[in-house]
This record gives sequence, structure tokens and C-alpha cells, in this order.
Amino acid sequence: MSSGTFYILSVIFLSVLLYFPVNKLILVLSIRRLEKKTGQLLSESERKGQLNRSRLISIILILIFSCLFNIEFLNNK
Repeated sequence: MSSGTFYILSVIFLSVLLYFPVNKLILVLSIRRLEKKTGQLLSESERKGQLNRSRLISIILILIFSCLFNIEFLNNK
């Protein structure tokens, strides 16, 4: 297996492992912040909006982190 293929597979693997916990963390923090700001519970449509927002943020953060982590990890190997 070439180093490029190994890098891509390790980025994908790490991204999949990190997606659910990071997404849940961002979602909970986002909902709590918005509920505290407005002083009331969010409606179902507002929660879905926050879920979509947390998914996008999670994907961007995880891909950047996974790429940088694997670059550093493979260079020090």
C-alpha cells in the first residue's frame, strides 16, 4: 500500500471515529447556548436547524484535524 493511500485511509478512519462524539458535543453546546440566550426551550424546527449546523461544523473541524494529525503522525513515524 502506498503512503498516499495509507494517508487517505487513515484520515477517513479517524474522521469516522470522531464524527459522532464531536457532533454530539457541538450540538449540545449549541443548543444550550441558544436556550440560554433566548431564555426558553427550542422548538423542534430550531433543534433541527442546530443539528444541521453542528453537522457542518463537525465535518469541517474533523477533516482539518484528521489531515493535520495524520500529516504529523506519518512524518514522525
